[in-house]
Amino acid sequence: MNNNAERFLKENPYYDSKVVGKYCEKRDPHLACLAYERGQCDMELINVCNENSLFKSEARYLVKRRDPELWVHVLQDSNQYKRPLIDQVVQTALTETQDPEDISITVKAFMTADLPNELIELLEKIVLDNSVFSDHRNLQNLLILTAIKADRSRVMEYINRLDNYDAPDIANIAIGSELYEEAFAIFKKFDVNASAIQVLIDHVGNLDRAYEFAERCNESPVWSQLAKAQLQQAMVKEAIDSFIKADDPSAYVEVVSVAQSHDNWEDLVRYLQMARKKAREALIETELVYAYAKTNRLADLEEFISGPNHAQIQQVGDRCYDDKMYDAAKLLYNNVSNFARLAITLVQLGQYQGAVDSARKANSTRTWKEVCFACVGHAEFRLAQMCGLHIVVHADELEELDDFYQERGYFEELIQLLEAALGLERAHMGMFTELSILYSKYKPQKMKEHLELFWSRVNIPKVLRAAEQAHLWAELVFLYDKYEEFDNACLTMIDHPTDAWREVHFKEIITKVANIELYYKALQFYLDYKSMLLNDLLLVLTPRLDHTRTVNFFKKSAHLPLVKPYLRSVQSLNNKSINEALNDLLIDEEDYNGLRTSIDAFDNFDNIALAQRLERHELVEFRRISAYLYKGNNRWKLAVELCKKDRLFKDAMEYAAESGSSELSEALLAYFLDEKNHECFTACLYQCYDLLRPDVIMELSWRHDIIDFSMPYMIQVIREYTTKVDRLQEAEALRAEEALSGAQPQAGAYAQQGPLMLTAGPGMGMPPPPPGVPYAAGPTPYRQSPQPGYPGMQGFPGGGYGM
Repeated sequence: MNNNAERFLKENPYYDSKVVGKYCEKRDPHLACLAYERGQCDMELINVCNENSLFKSEARYLVKRRDPELWVHVLQDSNQYKRPLIDQVVQTALTETQDPEDISITVKAFMTADLPNELIELLEKIVLDNSVFSDHRNLQNLLILTAIKADRSRVMEYINRLDNYDAPDIANIAIGSELYEEAFAIFKKFDVNASAIQVLIDHVGNLDRAYEFAERCNESPVWSQLAKAQLQQAMVKEAIDSFIKADDPSAYVEVVSVAQSHDNWEDLVRYLQMARKKAREALIETELVYAYAKTNRLADLEEFISGPNHAQIQQVGDRCYDDKMYDAAKLLYNNVSNFARLAITLVQLGQYQGAVDSARKANSTRTWKEVCFACVGHAEFRLAQMCGLHIVVHADELEELDDFYQERGYFEELIQLLEAALGLERAHMGMFTELSILYSKYKPQKMKEHLELFWSRVNIPKVLRAAEQAHLWAELVFLYDKYEEFDNACLTMIDHPTDAWREVHFKEIITKVANIELYYKALQFYLDYKSMLLNDLLLVLTPRLDHTRTVNFFKKSAHLPLVKPYLRSVQSLNNKSINEALNDLLIDEEDYNGLRTSIDAFDNFDNIALAQRLERHELVEFRRISAYLYKGNNRWKLAVELCKKDRLFKDAMEYAAESGSSELSEALLAYFLDEKNHECFTACLYQCYDLLRPDVIMELSWRHDIIDFSMPYMIQVIREYTTKVDRLQEAEALRAEEALSGAQPQAGAYAQQGPLMLTAGPGMGMPPPPPGVPYAAGPTPYRQSPQPGYPGMQGFPGGGYGM
């Protein structure tokens, strides 16, 4: 054993490693290590190595043992022997092993222990010292990543020295760690130029350096990346140059947007020409057309659009028009036959005749309107009228056209346009109405003629307002009449007679009004201004007038005499107010014959009031009428007294006879006797024969010694009574004969003999006159012919109107 102890310990399987190892610790620590290693006595081995500084043996054992937990134990910070152990692991143990598993577990142990610097030492020893594992990809990756994490100053060295690592991944990790130059070096070393220039652009931010790199590489993807970066920095020309070098049309949308915003139209044309060769996109060709227009390359533009293309010509034309590139817009609109827009464009170019021709082809109301407005704006009124004739036939567009002309003060031209349009087949109410309004504002002298011709085709309410605002009162009345607003028509004529009055027209309208109050307003107007025609108006208004109110109206204004013809014409209605008003006028005129006629014909008035009024009148004829009125109202006594005052004895006798009052008749006889008017006494006996008592008459005659005057009356009375007695005798004799013969008296006997009443017969109870003396034909005594011995009435004093 003493001769070959190491071999024994390694090859003999029949001993206890712990016991033997313990035995060898004091004698030979190296042999103890062998014994412990054989039995995998980890902790005992570590302790022996630490106590005897056998770090190489410990390092070799740990690498071969491959126990992560054991590595954790020895690499913990509390281990005072950690540093010497690590050194021996790096310098001795890993250089001796050829097993990748040993390397892997050792590296993982260092990583788990978070020893980046020590791990770098370890990996450098493995990778850089031309060991078996120098080209191991994972180790190279780990070395660079660990350096990125722990010691960035070494990263560039490792990148340059190592060749077998995952370049894109390592570069991206470097970018994430803000090691941009290292990332650029990795991409450049492995010829990933697109990513390399991306690092320069996005992270280094040096476009000049990126441009130099692109020049050296001269690769399309590199130029594309540079171009996009330049485009973002608004380096439009440089970006377009780069895109052209890259022959890359893919970013045409961004290029177009940026170039347009910076007005780089020439460069944009170059780019779009390149792009069109690569891609026949509609947007590319559309923007190329617009760029031609912006650069005023009209020849190229015309050549382009005349060939096959996918450009949105209409859209470009609208853009050109909006940007006031009218020449280009003209070419574009003409190419797509958009005559509506072409017409507007020609207007902007001052080619008005061509604009009208294009509008005619377009036949669009909007186009006509725009061309018309443009022509008006440039004082091309002839062409504007040609356009306007196509606009005014559309009622919805008429108002805008009207406002446009009027706002610019072209009233005469607008009137001419509408006048020309009236003869069109599609002429409508709005045209006639607007022309009427224009006439009211600017040519009032033509409005009346226009309305008389076309009143049925205008919007009357609208024209009414215009006429009222223009104070065209005659036209206003005309319209009110046609619109059947007769009340307003009358009011207008009354309020503005100077301009609006037409006598015949007013009389026609006034009869149609709905508001009767207007009648009285019209009457007041006539009173104020046309008093001589007042009766003509009243005759027209008669069917609907309130005559009582009308009479009161004229009474208040004290103009009743003016309307006397009217009062006479309506007196047939027997209206109280009319009768009284006319009677008052006749009284004022002292026309007693007319008053008597009125009273007899129309009795609807206050008889007593009139009688009382006439009773005090200075003319006897009116006082006589007063008595007549009293008589008519059965006020016999007042009538007789009034006749007695005025010595109208004939009337007094007639009224007393008509009264049927014996008392009144006898009082009248007494009056005549007191006045010693014996002739009237005799006449009264004749007139009031039926009412007088013979005994009273005989007494009065005897007392006043006028038997001669009463003798005719007495003779008549005696004859009457004698006749009555004779008839009674004959009747009695007849009854006696009938009684003897037993025959009944015939029913008609007394009828043949005549009535026995005093009032029967032609003389009202008087006996038949002697032969040769005829009765009067009338029913009343005062109308009989005088009896023999009576003087004729014509010869009586007092038979007239006074003694």
